[in-house]
Amino acid sequence: MQNHAIKGMYVAVLAALALVGCASGPGASHPASPDMPWLERLSFGVNSQVLTRYQKLGREGYLTEQLQPGDGRVPDSVAQEITDLKISKTDGGTLLMTVTAEQKRINALPEGPEKQAARQALNDQGNQIVYETRRRELLRAIYSPAQLKEQMMWFWLNHFSVFEQKANVRWLLGDYSERAIRPYALGKFRDLVMATLKHPAMLQYLDNAQNSAGHINENYARELMELHTLGVDAGYTQQDVQQLARVLTGVGVGGPDEPKLKPELQTFYKREGAFEFNPARHDFGSKRLLGHVLTKHGFPEVTEAVDLLVRQKACALFISRKLAIYFAGDDPPAPLVNRMAQTFQDSDGDIAAVLHTLFTSPELAAQAGRKFKDPMQYVVSAVRMAYDTRIVENMHPVANWLNALGEPTFGHQTPDGYSMEDPAWTSSGQMSRRFEIARTIGFGSAGLFDPENGGPATAVGFPMLTTPVYYTVLEPSLSAQTRNALQRARSQQEWNLYLLASPEFNSR
Repeated sequence: MQNHAIKGMYVAVLAALALVGCASGPGASHPASPDMPWLERLSFGVNSQVLTRYQKLGREGYLTEQLQPGDGRVPDSVAQEITDLKISKTDGGTLLMTVTAEQKRINALPEGPEKQAARQALNDQGNQIVYETRRRELLRAIYSPAQLKEQMMWFWLNHFSVFEQKANVRWLLGDYSERAIRPYALGKFRDLVMATLKHPAMLQYLDNAQNSAGHINENYARELMELHTLGVDAGYTQQDVQQLARVLTGVGVGGPDEPKLKPELQTFYKREGAFEFNPARHDFGSKRLLGHVLTKHGFPEVTEAVDLLVRQKACALFISRKLAIYFAGDDPPAPLVNRMAQTFQDSDGDIAAVLHTLFTSPELAAQAGRKFKDPMQYVVSAVRMAYDTRIVENMHPVANWLNALGEPTFGHQTPDGYSMEDPAWTSSGQMSRRFEIARTIGFGSAGLFDPENGGPATAVGFPMLTTPVYYTVLEPSLSAQTRNALQRARSQQEWNLYLLASPEFNSR
């Protein structure tokens, strides 16, 4: 669905619901700043913190800070919430070993109520791990000053997608996001690929834990090339997939004890947490990948293959275009993608450098307002708009909204991740659900301030969206139709609803 069709749908909905009444919306239009749409792209939605920092540092200074954000410290109360989470206290390898032992114990129980209750208790614990991981990502997305890094966290978690319901993946999600993605979100792409390659969540999800000499499993090798590095049209062959699968034999998940190896294989063994390279499962035969004969042996052969993949021009173009689609629009200009790809190659895959090329480009400015927000962008920006820096105490409503909109973190079953292109999110059903979420937020506190421990709510009532941030960032971009709908709102709550459901708020 094209952008004008989306706007027409929203205007029709707003016009149907807005009855003639007192004008409770904005007054005269303020002149638009060309930097505000740019700032909206750089963040999950401008709030007072972003605006203040931008006004202090200026455009280039703010961009530099976002590309080199340090620890991106969240408010103290949010930091304490994150520290108190179980996933923040237990590494994935330890948790996996504990769960595996418990599964073994449960399987040994005789069939009956005790076994059923034990399975249910373990399942409930796994669901809590998934929620905690989502909660931590949402807390950071909403409150971290390092907004570009948080957007890249979402982007890479989707690019290197894993599904919570596969094998024991859900127990590893917190560790996966924290150790395999977060440290490299603005770093070198090669390091990101290697970190995900060695993580048990990815190895279980794409079945490489079962990949061994004589029993080849091509799943991960295929997706490593097609979805993670080169793209589907990069010119590689099925033979290349097979060769890469052979390279990846022995790359898997370790058990509680190290394997007993022949003396000549012991020097090849590698273990990092739950990750294991078992040379007894590795194919040591010669291999030819993308026309290159690989020269190393054991796990160094894996790093040699990854280096070869990420330094292909096809990889630079594939990643650059995907980034441009996410930030600029579904059909990014070829000159922009080519410049980003050149930066990718010149900088040896430096993600921050590629983003600098993107965010200093004239093409990005020309695309302002044309990119439809995916559900994560919409929900997080709505919470940031409604409550600014006020700390939400209950993330269950936010997680539920993402689920209702079809984009829960770690919820995509296939490894291609959620679509970053507009048509995936512009159906009539999606519009209807967004309208209901806008109503829920606009008319009250939506359960966001009901403590998760069951205590009394810390806030009631509806948010006030007519803030300085609104007048500076969003109000100048509103169309005549949206202004008319806002002016016809009968109450502040209706005005909130119409704003959060407007075409302008749903785009960036």
